[in-house]
Amino acid sequence: MSVVTRFAPSPTGMLHIGGARTALFNYLFARRNGGRFLLRIEDTDRERSTQAATDAILDAMQWLGLTPDEPPVMQSVQVERHAAVAHEMVSRGTAFRCYVTTEELQARRDLGEQKRLAAREEGISEATREALLAEASQLLAPFRSPYRDGAPAPSADAPFTVRLRAPESGPRTVDDGVQGSVTIDASEIDDLVMLRADGTPTYMLAVVVDDHDMGVTHVIRGDDHLRNTFRQVPIYEAMGWDVPKFSHVPMIHGNDGAKLSKRHGALSTTAYRDMGYLPEAMKAYLLRLGWSHGDQEIFTDEEAIAVFDVSGINKAPARLDLDKLATVNAHFIRLADDERLFDLISPILSAGKPLTANEEQRIRAALPHMKDRGSTLIELAAAFDFLRVNRPLEMNKNARKALSDEGKFRLKGLGDELQRMSQWSGASISETIKSYCAATGLSMGQIGPPLRAALTGGLPAPDLAPVMEWLGREETLARIDDQLAS
Repeated sequence: MSVVTRFAPSPTGMLHIGGARTALFNYLFARRNGGRFLLRIEDTDRERSTQAATDAILDAMQWLGLTPDEPPVMQSVQVERHAAVAHEMVSRGTAFRCYVTTEELQARRDLGEQKRLAAREEGISEATREALLAEASQLLAPFRSPYRDGAPAPSADAPFTVRLRAPESGPRTVDDGVQGSVTIDASEIDDLVMLRADGTPTYMLAVVVDDHDMGVTHVIRGDDHLRNTFRQVPIYEAMGWDVPKFSHVPMIHGNDGAKLSKRHGALSTTAYRDMGYLPEAMKAYLLRLGWSHGDQEIFTDEEAIAVFDVSGINKAPARLDLDKLATVNAHFIRLADDERLFDLISPILSAGKPLTANEEQRIRAALPHMKDRGSTLIELAAAFDFLRVNRPLEMNKNARKALSDEGKFRLKGLGDELQRMSQWSGASISETIKSYCAATGLSMGQIGPPLRAALTGGLPAPDLAPVMEWLGREETLARIDDQLAS
């Protein structure tokens, strides 16, 4: 059997990280098994679905590199096909026309709630309480329509829905790839609506028809859909279709164990891009968020494809850990190609003020040696501030302290030695500083602070010799002269 998976988001908002992880699992499973990964946009909710949300989902998928093997399927264009299946099921006797109105169903539920609340009242007998609870349970139980067994329509032109004829009784079992064997009683499955009174399909019907027509063999989705599976399998059976293998993935929780929300960092996937995370880091982190393979912590795409299987997904909810994400991102920043990394940080660097040609040259020279200076692209871009400050540099408190009269005296002597250098490189600069210290009896602890202050104004920076090499002779000596003249 050729494996086909799908990711099927609803375009009612941004793609959040829970959905991105589900998409990743489907993508990896398909790639691991030499199959196909498909994308379906479930846009049948016309009131809530928007083109902007669809575009945002596609943008996030593209950023993550989760490219489907075929163009996305828009569920809304399949509505005639969905309706045709529902009517075919009516002709087969596996579905039926139901004339119970929405108002009647609501009245039934309301009466059930009233009886349930009445059973809590004080002063009633146990027998009355039990009777009220039994009536409430029956009224609030999964709905079985009186029309399923052929009751006549109230009138020739009465509006109707099309409902599934749910299984009568007995155990119903789903062998889930993550949750294991899960069994419920058929009495817990309702005669679900497949076509509304206006003829439009419901999600329950549409998703089954679309998965069948797309040839989906494995459905990997959130465990909030586990209950839906027991309602959808009878539709497959009613049509004589192969039932896909289901795997229901636990939700992602916050680091406090509570349901994930914005206060935990439950942002859209592209928000993490804007915060300076790399797509390969997001995928590596989301992969390990509820899945494991041995002791390996970080996987490349190729490594993940080679070993991924749903059997490695944990049953318990995963917990979002932004500190761990930052660590993973820092790892991939260090591995990133220099040219690509520069292209990624350039817009960040240019956001405040345009990047000059000299600044670009300095940053390109420094970048291979500065990759460990940030866990996000924004932090990394900020690490180059010392190469971009305008002269004369503004000194912070520590820098001003280092540039005391004594500090400037020492700096003047070193500056004279630097002026006489014939070759400007990190190695020759380092040697000149050592020679100056040896000749004057100074330690690096005595000459380093005023030199660092003059070069950076107190901004964070790495070792001074490479800093001076990146700045170049002219800029280095000019920054020193600025402070000696102040």
